[in-house]
Amino acid sequence: MAIGIDGKSGAVNNRGMKSMRYFLATLFSLLCLNVVAQEKVIRLYDGPAPGSEDWKQTEQENRTNLWQTPVVFNVANPTLTVFQPDPGTANGTAVVICPGGAFFALSIDSEGFDVARYLVKKGVTCFVLKYRLVECKTDDPTREVMTRGPLEPVVAPIVKLALADGNAAIGYVRKHAADYGVNPNRIGIIGFSAGGTVAVSVAMNYAPETRPDFAAPIYAAYGWAIKGNGVPNDAPPAFVLAASDDPLGLAPQSVEIYQAWIAAGKSAELHLYSKGGHGFGMRTQHLPSDHWIDRFADWLEVQGLLKK
Repeated sequence: MAIGIDGKSGAVNNRGMKSMRYFLATLFSLLCLNVVAQEKVIRLYDGPAPGSEDWKQTEQENRTNLWQTPVVFNVANPTLTVFQPDPGTANGTAVVICPGGAFFALSIDSEGFDVARYLVKKGVTCFVLKYRLVECKTDDPTREVMTRGPLEPVVAPIVKLALADGNAAIGYVRKHAADYGVNPNRIGIIGFSAGGTVAVSVAMNYAPETRPDFAAPIYAAYGWAIKGNGVPNDAPPAFVLAASDDPLGLAPQSVEIYQAWIAAGKSAELHLYSKGGHGFGMRTQHLPSDHWIDRFADWLEVQGLLKK
C-alpha cells in the first residue's frame, strides 16, 4: 500500500490518509472477528430442546433496528457462549449471563458479550445464554414486539422454557466445572429485563444441582417471573438494580424482589439510579448508571467471589 507524502511538509496527503484509515479499520474488524471466532459455543441440549421439539424457526440476527444494538431472535436451540479469563487471573467464579429483549429477542452485545468481556477481566468465567424465545414472523423483532398486542399471554409459555434453559445452563456449568477451572460452589446467574425474569425465576426454582450461588436480576420484569413457592429457604444472595425512570415502570418490581429476599431473611443489595431508562446494559449514556457493572463487581468482591 502506497501512502502519499507532501514533499514540503512531510504530511500524509488526503489520499494516503484515507488509505491508512481503511487499512486500520479493516485490520480492527478482522481482529474483532478473530476474537469472536475463538469463543466456544456449547449446545445446551443433545437433540431438540425439551418442550419445543416441533419448533421449526431458524435463529437469526438483526443489526439495524429500533433498539440500535445487535439482537438475536428465533432461538430454538439454546446455547452457551464461553468467555474464559486468562489462567493467571481466573478466580474460580462463573456466571451465566442472560440478555434481555422481551422474550422476542436477545440484546446479545450490550447485555451479553460486553458484560462477559468486562467480567473476564475480573477473573470470572462467563457463559452467555441464548435461551428460547417467542417465534417472530418478521425479520425485525424490535418492531414486532410492539404490534403483538398484550404480551403476557404470548410470553408466559416461553418463560417456562427459558427457566428450564437457565436451570440447564447452571447444571451444565456445575457438571463441567473442572473442565473450565470453576469452583462448583461459585456459579451464579445475571440477567437483564426479560433475562432478569429468567435469572430471578432460576433463583426461586431449582434442584440442588441447578441452584445458583448468587443471582443478579437487572431491571428485571419480575411480574413475568415464575415465583414457585416464593423465596426458597436456601435462596442465593441477590444483587438487584434498575433505574427509577425506567419507561416500562419496572423499578418498583426491582424493589419488590429486594423486599421479598429481605422478608425471607436472605442477603440482598438494591441499587436504584435516578436516571438510566431501560435496557441500558453496557451502553454509554454519560450517566452514573454507566458504571452499574462496577457496583456489581464491588458486590462480588464483598461476597468473596473475586478472590482466588
